[in-house]
Formats: sequence, structure tokens, C-alpha cells
Amino acid sequence: MKSFAGFPSSLFAFLSELSNNNNRAWFNENKERYKADVVAPVTQFVSAMGDRLPEISDCFIADPRPNGGSMFRIYRDTRFSNNKKPYKENVGCQFRHYLGKNAHAPGFYVHLEPSRVFFGAGIWKPDGQALNKIRTAIADSPVHWTKTVNGKDFKQRFAELGGESLSRPPRGYDPNHPCIDDLKRKSFVVMQDVDPKMALSSDFIAEVDQAFKTAKPFMEFLAFALDLPFNRPENYWK
Repeated sequence: MKSFAGFPSSLFAFLSELSNNNNRAWFNENKERYKADVVAPVTQFVSAMGDRLPEISDCFIADPRPNGGSMFRIYRDTRFSNNKKPYKENVGCQFRHYLGKNAHAPGFYVHLEPSRVFFGAGIWKPDGQALNKIRTAIADSPVHWTKTVNGKDFKQRFAELGGESLSRPPRGYDPNHPCIDDLKRKSFVVMQDVDPKMALSSDFIAEVDQAFKTAKPFMEFLAFALDLPFNRPENYWK
């Protein structure tokens, strides 16, 4: 199993400087720093997580490619945003389900920025069809869902579900359902915040790994709701 010594402080230094110089001229002048201080260690981290994820499920992918892999692009899509800064001022990577096509697929996530580091699991703003499937699974299996999100280890690590919610019950669902607060959700995510200094430590990857393992029943429920396998069929590799 690959080891990971922690992220270098230079990764956070680069992101701090980028936040004060978020323009193409500065970034182009510092592109080699970005590759060495950000891309290289994130690639190493993703590769090391690739050894650990199969212990949870072989359906979630750790792709260490710097482009098109688990690491999100640093370039922002500014077409429909009032914020025209061209670069993200954080680093994120998603270990998504192998049948997922984008960031809205179920997966595990790690977020790094100088002021905040967190990691967790779930599905962020799924499309209408996927969202309805999850709500239906919760509505049909409230005991299973409640047991999943109220488990002792789960609650101790993640405290509560995050993500935006509707102000009113979604159409077609009983407003008096015992899980109505969760049926209102538009995302189903759990995250654990840690001191950013932990990301510099060799203990960081073990903490991420344990968080992902704690989230396993939650991710199993989402996979079931979405008709996705949680373990690949034996003939997938053939």
C-alpha cells in the first residue's frame, strides 16, 4: 500500500498567493510552481487513496491523472457567474462512482484551502431523476435510512447531513413523513472538517480513509437508491 507523507506547506502557500493574484498573467508566471507544489502532491495523494478505496468498494475510482482524473480543474467556469476570477482558490478531488460522468455523481471528496480542509462523501445536486430515486428510497425505507444516518460512529464523525434543502415538501411526498426534512434535501452530503495543519501530516490520509469507511453505509444506501452496484460484477474486468 502506497504511503503519503502529507501535503507540502508550499501547496497552501501557492493557494494563498493565488487568492491575492487571481489573474492569468500571475498564474502563467507561476505555472511551474502550480505543477510542482499542487498537482504533484495531489497526484501522489490520489494514487495512495487508490490503494485504500477497494477496501470500501471497488466502484469508486481514484484516478491520478492530472487532467481528466480525480483532481478537479483549477480553472473556473465564469460564463454564468458574476465572479470572473479565472482560477479556483482551493484544491478538490472526487473519487466518484465508475458509472458517474461528472461532479454530480455519488462519490468521496477531499477539499483543501488555506483556511479550511474537509472531506466526506455523498452526492451533490443530482439531476431530477436521480434526486427522485433517492427521495423515493428514503420514503420507502425510512427505518433503514434513519439507522444509516443516525449510527453512533456516523454521527460522531459527521454530526449532520449538509447541502441545500427545499423550503416546502417536494411534490408527491407525504408532508408528514418521518423523514420529511431529508426528503426536502437537494443534496445528500456529509463532511468532516479538520485543522488545515493536519493535511501536512502523514496522519492525514489515515483520517480521510477512516472517514470514508465510516461513510460506507451511507454510500451503500445512495448506490442502492440509484440502482448502482456497490461492488463490481465479477465479469466487469473481463
